[in-house]
Amino acid sequence: MANDTTTLAAWMRLIRAEYLEVPGLHLTRAQIQRMWGLDATTCDALIRALVETRFLRRTASDRYGRSDAGA
Repeated sequence: MANDTTTLAAWMRLIRAEYLEVPGLHLTRAQIQRMWGLDATTCDALIRALVETRFLRRTASDRYGRSDAGA
């Protein structure tokens, strides 16, 4: 289990870095999964964690963007 947690933490750092690097980035769940080559379960867990920590937010058009950025 610790290995899974470490892996999720590493993915979170990578995804956060990409969102910080590309201002205005808004991706759908499918785009997130495809961009980083994630399986569905891992993708959902990462999105959930990034939303719960208020780094990402889901827009009305079902895209995920930084919480501190405009829609």
